[in-house]
Amino acid sequence: MTSSILPAVFILVFLSGATAQLSKNFYSKSCPGVFDAVKPVLQSAISKEKRIGASLIRLFFHDCFVQGCDGSILLDDTGNFIGEKTARPNNNSVRGFSVIDRIKSRVEKVCPGVVSCADILTIAARDSTVILGGPSWRVKLGRRDSRTANITAANSDLPPGSANLTTLVRSFRSKGLSTKDMVALSGSHTLGQARCVTFRARIYNQTNIDPPLASNSGNNNLAPLDVQTPNVFDNNYFKNLIDQKGLLNSDQVLFNGGSTDSLVRKYVRNPKAFDSDFAKAMIKMGNIALLTGSQGEIRKNCRRVN
Repeated sequence: MTSSILPAVFILVFLSGATAQLSKNFYSKSCPGVFDAVKPVLQSAISKEKRIGASLIRLFFHDCFVQGCDGSILLDDTGNFIGEKTARPNNNSVRGFSVIDRIKSRVEKVCPGVVSCADILTIAARDSTVILGGPSWRVKLGRRDSRTANITAANSDLPPGSANLTTLVRSFRSKGLSTKDMVALSGSHTLGQARCVTFRARIYNQTNIDPPLASNSGNNNLAPLDVQTPNVFDNNYFKNLIDQKGLLNSDQVLFNGGSTDSLVRKYVRNPKAFDSDFAKAMIKMGNIALLTGSQGEIRKNCRRVN
């Protein structure tokens, strides 16, 4: 009888480890100082360059949409491994890797081998939002890092700036995110800048655009995604859409006579509703296709597998 029970117990323990859920208190005993280690590095980086906060929020999004929130986007190419950094949506576009490196180094000094790069990226996205004036939320932690990346999925799963509303809704739905989640998360474009290559077709070929915005068209120029307050997390992004000042096509389609117009108007009228929905959507996005328990690993260096 004993011999038949032991394997069952072993299997139960193994499976519970592999399918462990995220927790708001995951590091309360193993690394209680993790938040205190992350925040000063972010504050220093953002004080030197406000744009880096937007870049870290975007980095989190680009990680989660490709095989889940597993830190795969942080992996460098090697002689026998191609990561996601050179995928079309990421190449010469995603940034903030050196900030994550500095955070990881500081966290490793506090509690070595405990906190995943995927969790660090999650905390960095939340803290960047708060530092730039946005809402806070209690991040759920316990993710583990992948040992692989997927450049093919990075090329196919990340919606481009030229996407129409149907494409956006379908893309977010495929990741378990609702239309409301999509609109709220798009509100992160209240921060940051975009290269002209991502909006050239819109400013030259579309009519639902404010004329002065269309004149900002230098070939390699950067333009703010929010022309009013590009370094402050607020609801001006949605006000811009009503004024036809959405920089990317994927921005302006949210207010263009379609099904999401009412949500845009709601977030203009009620910035607290936007803050609340954004925080909920970020938590939800942070749950996409997780590695937990005994899956994956805790990378010592976020740029390479152990």
